[in-house]
Formats: sequence, structure tokens, C-alpha cells
Amino acid sequence: MGVDIDIAGLRPESVTVAPSPLAELGMALHALSEPGHHPGLQAWVTGVTARLDSHLADRMCEADFLWRTTFSDLFLPSAGLPGGPTPPGGTLAEELDVLDKLSDEQFVDAALEFTCALPYSSRGPSALADAEVRRRALDLAAARGPQQMQFSERLLADPPRIRSWLRQFLRDCDEAFFAETWARLRQQLAADARLKTDLLRHKGLAGALAAVSPAVTLDEPAARITVDKLGDGHTATRDVGLLLVPTSLGWPHLMVLHRYGWQPVLHYPVGSAELAAPPSVDQLALRMTALSHPVRMRICRYLARSAYTTGELAQVHGMTAPEISRHLGVLKKAGLITTRRRGRYVLHQLDVTVVARLGSDFLEGILR
Repeated sequence: MGVDIDIAGLRPESVTVAPSPLAELGMALHALSEPGHHPGLQAWVTGVTARLDSHLADRMCEADFLWRTTFSDLFLPSAGLPGGPTPPGGTLAEELDVLDKLSDEQFVDAALEFTCALPYSSRGPSALADAEVRRRALDLAAARGPQQMQFSERLLADPPRIRSWLRQFLRDCDEAFFAETWARLRQQLAADARLKTDLLRHKGLAGALAAVSPAVTLDEPAARITVDKLGDGHTATRDVGLLLVPTSLGWPHLMVLHRYGWQPVLHYPVGSAELAAPPSVDQLALRMTALSHPVRMRICRYLARSAYTTGELAQVHGMTAPEISRHLGVLKKAGLITTRRRGRYVLHQLDVTVVARLGSDFLEGILR
């Protein structure tokens, strides 16, 4: 599982690291809509919500599917411009101007991404041009509720009107709360961008990606970047380059823009409480599967309290030593128990720290 980025032929100068005020505004809207995803932002969410104008709050709900699930690619419009790598604008106004440069087809397809599941990593028909895709988009929008249905109908009937609505809404959000937030965050994000750029210059792409997240790996012989995620996807840098965008509000989300025809983008959190080496999705699945067996759960009950030998566990549970050994092997492979030798005895004990992290690891894994 994961998202692969084919980087064959990628030139060092085609890798750009830059903060994006529009992407950060998208993440701010996401955090306000789904504060449970971002426990570290509770104080900020509470403060913004308390002073939010009721009219703006209502408008925020009109199109929240653009940022509630994660956030739409519309918040990274520079990636959709043809002609090679294009860095984000330095200000929100500049990025809104870039958003205006997307075609109506690009805008509508990106806006409907979470509604009608249009082809993402490959070329597919547009809802503006294909009646069947349009019908399916409206059917799925209706299943999500009347508000999303109404918005999707208006979007398909009159894209320029919705584009104007979104632009004004984002400007109002900037005035209401985001300008103050961005003024506080932009220095941190700019500093991180400089750091990653220096790493690119002195340690290459491998060094920069290692600093982005332990969930991002580079296979240089295969010319491939893999981002460990529950979803699957594929894209290629080709002649458009690679863009790295830091976010201060984004943890635990590590997102990859891999829309067909758009520049690949890694949107990664900085200054987060992320663990130095979080488990991969496969490791997480292995640990949860290991703990799902009732016998292993009972074994863990003992190993959480003290260290036991295989023979002691066999006697306590009324099982043979080979049966216990097989269960211990599963737990050890999953990294849930530690072993140490005392004379001729081997003692097993539950790694309580690893087990205690499973809840947060699971949440990070599914939200990454």
C-alpha cells in the first residue's frame, strides 16, 4: 500500500520546496471542520470558532466537503498549471490569482473529487463534458445530503459563479482569522523550506525526503519515491518536477497530490509531535492482527505484568510449549514483546510503550 512517485529523469533543479498560504488556509478550514483530527490545535480551533461570524460559519458549511475529508487539490492550484514546475504564490492574493488560471474543467473535476470519485491517477472524462459522469456525480452528491447536492448542481450548471463564490469566501476567511494565523506561521514554514532546500543542495533528494517524514522513502535504483499510506496511487514527475509544501497545521496528515496531469506535490507537516519512527501501515496492520487473537490477548495480560518463560506460559494456559512459542513468535514479529536471556532461560515481556501507542499510531495511519 502507498503512493508511488516515478522520478525517472528528475533534475535536482526541478525539486522545489515552498510554503503555500492557500494550502495552509485549506488545512485551517479542515482543522475547523474536523478538530478531532488535530488534538494539538484545540486551543486555536476554540479561539477561532468563538469569534467567527455566524454568516461566515454558515458559508463554511456550504462546501465543507472540499476540506473536511482532507482538502481539495484546489488549494494547491499551482500544481495544475501547464509548463513545468510552478512554485506557490508568496501571498494568498497571488495564489487566488493562480486558482483563477485553472480551466473550468480542472476546477470542477478537483471540486468533485470527493463526491463522484472521478479517475484521479489516470485520464478520465470530465463531468462538464460527459453526461454519464455528470449524472453519477449528482447521484453520489445526493447520497451525501441536500447541501452537497445543491452545491454540486450549482457547480456543474455555472462554474464561474462558484469560482467567484469560493474566491470571495476564502478572502473573507483571510480577513476573519487566517491573516493573523498566517502571520504567525509563515516564518516557521519559510525556515523549514530553507532547511529542506539546503538538504537538497548538500545531501540530495534522499537527505531532504528523510527530513520530511519517516513515512517517505526513496528507492534510488528504481527511481521511485514511496509514501506509506493506506490508499494506493501512482504519479510521475516527468517534465513537471516535484513540489514539497510544508504545513504547520497539518499533522498527522501527510498528503500526496497525484492527480493525472498535475505536478506531484508532497504536503508534509512540520514542528509536529510526530514520532521519530512511526510504524508503517503494514507494521500497524501486523500489530493489530497479532492482538486480535484471544489466546494472544490472554498471554499479553501476563506479559504486561511480568516477564515469563515459554514453559511458564504453557503451564498457566494449559497449552504445549510449541503452541505458546508460535503465539510468541507472532507477537515478536509484530514488535509487541521483548525477550532477554537469564542463564538458560529466555524471558518474554510485553513492550507496554509500543502497545500504549497503538491508538495514536492507528489514528495517524488512517489519517496520514
